Amino acid sequence: MQLRLDAADRLVELVEERRGPVPVDEAARRLFALRHAPVGLARSLLDEVVREDARVAWRGDAIGLATPLGADLRIESATYVVVDLETTGLRPGVARICEIGAVRVRALELAEEFHTLVDPRVPIGPAIAALTGLRDSQLRGAPRAEEAVRRFLQFAGDAVLVAHNARFDLSFLDRETERLVGARLAAPVVDTVGLARRLLAGRGTRFGLSSLAHFFGTAASPCHRALPDAQATAEILISLLGLAQERGAGTVADLAELAAPRVRKVYAKRSLAFGAPTTPGVYLFRDRHDQVLYVGRARDLRARLRSYFRTERQRPAVEGALAALDRIEWRVTGSELEAALDELRLIRELRPPANARSVRPDRYVYLRRRGSGLVCTQTPTPLGPLRSRTRARLACRALDGASEEELEDPALALPRLRARLRDLAECRRFEDAARLRDRIDSLEQLVRHVQRTQRLRRLNVAILVPAHEPGYVRAYFIRDGRIVTTRLLPPGDGARIEIEAALSQLRSFQATDCYLQGEELDALLLVGTFLRRPPPELRVAPLEAAEILKRAAALPAVAARAGSPRSRRRAA
Repeated sequence: MQLRLDAADRLVELVEERRGPVPVDEAARRLFALRHAPVGLARSLLDEVVREDARVAWRGDAIGLATPLGADLRIESATYVVVDLETTGLRPGVARICEIGAVRVRALELAEEFHTLVDPRVPIGPAIAALTGLRDSQLRGAPRAEEAVRRFLQFAGDAVLVAHNARFDLSFLDRETERLVGARLAAPVVDTVGLARRLLAGRGTRFGLSSLAHFFGTAASPCHRALPDAQATAEILISLLGLAQERGAGTVADLAELAAPRVRKVYAKRSLAFGAPTTPGVYLFRDRHDQVLYVGRARDLRARLRSYFRTERQRPAVEGALAALDRIEWRVTGSELEAALDELRLIRELRPPANARSVRPDRYVYLRRRGSGLVCTQTPTPLGPLRSRTRARLACRALDGASEEELEDPALALPRLRARLRDLAECRRFEDAARLRDRIDSLEQLVRHVQRTQRLRRLNVAILVPAHEPGYVRAYFIRDGRIVTTRLLPPGDGARIEIEAALSQLRSFQATDCYLQGEELDALLLVGTFLRRPPPELRVAPLEAAEILKRAAALPAVAARAGSPRSRRRAA
């Protein structure tokens, strides 16, 4: 079932992206990663998905968006069935229905009622019993869920379904309906919670059933029993329908749109990501003046770009960039490592405002000796570069009064400082202990950072990844933790020439500074991250021509397997 629901969601996205019907064979290839899908086979694969999802419909041998439910049904002439459930818990599939109540609203007036207890065949539990007043003895002998839901469906007919917090009640009804007929409910649904939030905005802050019943002065009083709650919801619905008509709503589709949760404004810009490939690359957010607002990277450009318009709010800087977004530019790379290094370069060159935390040139500091302690400086030293000036200063304070050996190797000071922290805690000098704790934490981070940097500084390797050009390999030659040169290795004998030229450049390389600069540190830490958890298409070779050539020759085949649909599904 879940696979079918996921396929339906992806199908709707595909139709929206094309802005029109999609041929059935193409839809089947995209959804099921097929190389070839004849129309007959494609239609059989997608027929159940289309038939059971009201958002899409057949258009000959293509699939398009269906007309919204209730688009031609006037509010005043529609029949509504307001339903409320009592359950043994909150999770469909685990909890069971124990009571169903419903009220029919016809011509904007209350009409027939429906009520039944349901035997959940499990104890309802003391919390639910206290909330509803129901007891196991009352439910024993009542109709089972299948029979009760069948009777409710007969009562509801083709009416518009209404519920307060409809997602909860409909999830239980959908589950039972799925078991009965193999499909979910297809009727239009209106949620009085969403409708009240939209229509009563500014007139109230609480939209629970009891609060709305008090606001509208309903004759029925909600009491956590199905029928009284459905009666109160029906009275609330009639009041809300009048308010909706005053807002200009004419059809049930307008009503459902009013009741729907407000969509984030950036969702309307999701079409900017249409057409993005499923390959690694970098992307640039540009405003209407073509200024770069944000630079990012992705292993799968399409999935990453779409995520900006599907998820909740991003961090404030990125959210601001999305608000001003007018165009997305993407650049395809052969590997995620190449995309990450390109991202670093573009951030340094373009200084996008939403990447501000990464591009400040003055954020790097070093520690150097001054008198009997350490101070922050921008002059390169062995203790650095460090990204956080605040933490660097706290680490310096932790080393006040340290010995010569501790100043040379700050890790030696940690046992003494931890013992001092225990003494302060035992003496109940908690404020002093808290300050020392923060300084020790910063010093520990400094020690870990320096140790990791020193390990990476010993790197002397060639890192091989696929290039964007078919059959080519991109090689990064690293000496003493610096990326000295990058070469594009062609297939055949040309690769040996490039490798020999790169090795010759390494042998003659002389660093202008024995200490790392901030930009070099960023690249080194990034490479270290990929080496710690290498993707399947990355290979590491010693700085020997024969080994580099051997591993480069095998890489295109490895990359092809890693990028195959089966491999991507396995990774997902």
